[in-house]
Amino acid sequence: MENKQNQLDQLQAARQEINRIDQEMAALFVQRMAAAAQVAEYKGQRGLPIYDPAREKEMVERCAAGIADPALREHYIRFLQGSIAVSRDYQRQLLEGMQVAYCGVEGAFAHIAAGGIFPGRRLLGFPTFAQTYQAVERGNCDCAVLPLENSIAGEVGQVTDLLFEGSLFVNGIYELAVRHDLVALPGSRMEDIRQVASHPQALAQCAPYLQKKGWLTLEYPNTALAARQVAQSGDKSLAAIASAQTAKLYGLQVLEENLQQNGSNTTRFGVFSRAENTGLTGRIGDHFILLFTVKNQAGALAKAIDIVGRHRFNMRTLRSRPRKDFLWEYYFYMEAEGAVNSPSGQEMLRELAECCDQVRPVGSFRARCRIEEEA
Repeated sequence: MENKQNQLDQLQAARQEINRIDQEMAALFVQRMAAAAQVAEYKGQRGLPIYDPAREKEMVERCAAGIADPALREHYIRFLQGSIAVSRDYQRQLLEGMQVAYCGVEGAFAHIAAGGIFPGRRLLGFPTFAQTYQAVERGNCDCAVLPLENSIAGEVGQVTDLLFEGSLFVNGIYELAVRHDLVALPGSRMEDIRQVASHPQALAQCAPYLQKKGWLTLEYPNTALAARQVAQSGDKSLAAIASAQTAKLYGLQVLEENLQQNGSNTTRFGVFSRAENTGLTGRIGDHFILLFTVKNQAGALAKAIDIVGRHRFNMRTLRSRPRKDFLWEYYFYMEAEGAVNSPSGQEMLRELAECCDQVRPVGSFRARCRIEEEA
């Protein structure tokens, strides 16, 4: 009887201990969510996505390493993953009102990119790159998604110039595989098609296919506008080159997939915001963008490149662009691996000032983030 009473006492004591720990955990939970709210505010101001798989993986591994018992470690990992998921949901709730600008109309590749990077956010389309950029500068939108470069067509010079002339920062770069499909009205057949409408680049990238078919081509400002025109025309002899997602949006059918000549056609989109991302410290995959002009001295550009290399930043891209304010003068766009806000990066900037008239870091981001297009 006494043994049974001891067992009941032990059970009661264990339950009281659990209650005490739960109360402490409730207080810690409130503190954790307050910190998550600060993270959400930082990400919202800089156009950073809520989900950061590399950060979450590192956090789980670091925290779980402190638990010696393998069985308990496994359960703790599940517990921590659940806590992280709750934190993500809370951050999404806090950022529900976030407005994202893009250039084009619904169904354009920029719209697809913006929706892939910021699912559930309000997307606002603007007619030009400049208007999209200015919507963020003026505070009408929280961030903008604009194309920086295509793997076939090269850089988007207008956007690079906006970056040089404006005040925004690039805090993320994402890759979207560009797939060109032939889309037409429901019930259309291949033999019905006589004309194909699309953006000039899309038409050029599918030129061998179109020439083989012998179809006439019509140019439109973007692929989504071409698809919308097909939907509104009621003409079964008119098709468009656009994505399957755009076809679905405008009630069209896909007649043939992957028309492009190059199967690796990819566009890099940048996320532009008013605040700089200072949170990167130099982990593998960290990159930065630097804009600069060199002094009118022999060897100034070579000296600038040497300074970047001496500080062990691997330069991946270097391009020149003409300046609009000075005839026959140029500025340089550079992307490099590393963190410009690290001590080494700050020392590099100080040394670059000796051979450059202007030096401005305009972006810090994690490399090779891909956007998955919706089916």
